[in-house]
Amino acid sequence: MTGENVSQVADWKGQSGERWVAYQARLDAMMAVFGQAAIEAAAPVTGERVLDVGCGAGASSLDLAGHVGAGGHVLGVDISEPLIGRARALAPQDTPALFQVADASSADLPEGTFDILFSRFGVMFFEDPAAAFAHMRCALKPGARVAFVCWRSIAENDWVRLPMGAIQSILPMMTPPDPEAPGAFSFGDQARVERVLTAAGFTDVAIAPFDASIPFGKGDTRDAALDDAVAMTLEVGPLARALADQTDDIRARASAAVRAAFAGCPGERSVMINGAAWIVTARNPQTDRD
Repeated sequence: MTGENVSQVADWKGQSGERWVAYQARLDAMMAVFGQAAIEAAAPVTGERVLDVGCGAGASSLDLAGHVGAGGHVLGVDISEPLIGRARALAPQDTPALFQVADASSADLPEGTFDILFSRFGVMFFEDPAAAFAHMRCALKPGARVAFVCWRSIAENDWVRLPMGAIQSILPMMTPPDPEAPGAFSFGDQARVERVLTAAGFTDVAIAPFDASIPFGKGDTRDAALDDAVAMTLEVGPLARALADQTDDIRARASAAVRAAFAGCPGERSVMINGAAWIVTARNPQTDRD
């Protein structure tokens, strides 16, 4: 594991995980439409067993639990202890969903157990994604289904493109991230996603674009919604990491620039910003020759 990936894992176990817990309700609202599209693609039915990778605070796992019912089972795994703690706190007592702090790329998962491998924005962070998916495939039944949603490129996602573009003149030396480095946008290239899944042994790979308007920020007035959107952007995501070690002056200038960028977006009690994702499906072969 590289130093960068070690740092990322540590961050999700600590500060980033804690910030996501603080903004959990709004972040889940932002991602709900994408998660529902992925669940529809997965088509879970009563009695099935689902592995939810990178489950975060558990919203997708609990949605899946509602589909599989009491006779089914959902295992939500995430590397972030704060997020798994939040998931456990939010879970009803009678839910068939359980939550585990684990790295799905190496965790000791029960072999040949799950009918569905699912993820809502949780599979883009593996250092070796083909190896990670091959490991997770061992936990699937023959013929099991894969369904996940992942972000397309930064250029197509205004919720990142707008704020990062707004601060270019304030932080001009920012280096563009390696598009295949572990991170939110590492699956932006459709061809790469297909290569990863095929190398991991999956078949019937299908990748479809899915676009939606994201409710970013929340408030009783337009100004309050803008202020909230800016505050969340400064605390969670790529901009937060870019400004982490900057001075108060730089942060203040960045805040004003981001607010101006968001002001051009529609919405009254929230700031509506375009989001672009892939809905990915695949299948675990019935046999090695399938």
